[in-house]
Amino acid sequence: MAAVANKPKSEMTPEELAKREEEEFTTGPMSVLTQSVRNNTQVLINCRNNRKLLARIKAFDRHCNMVLENVREMWTELPKTGKGKKKAKAVSRDKYISKMFLRGDSVILVVMNPKEAVRQQPPAP
Repeated sequence: MAAVANKPKSEMTPEELAKREEEEFTTGPMSVLTQSVRNNTQVLINCRNNRKLLARIKAFDRHCNMVLENVREMWTELPKTGKGKKKAKAVSRDKYISKMFLRGDSVILVVMNPKEAVRQQPPAP
């Protein structure tokens, strides 16, 4: 496989390209998405609009476009204040969305749901 890894994609056969993509999805950073689809586990997605999505991934591609289910969108808002009033405190908001398509260019970070990840880890020796 080392010879295939060093070969430019333009010189690869379709079989070699498919094998390389499969390897990248199972061992590279995309493995988080692959594991989430296989195990139906939740992930926390940080988006460019400064919102977070806690969701289950149903499908994804190499561009990080994703089909999500049971999405909880979370964000904070600063309420407007009138003149002479004290600064308003940030208010946490959230919204439930049953199904969603997320375009990959809005994704900053994807992590496994920390609470589920703790439950799935084997106990320490």
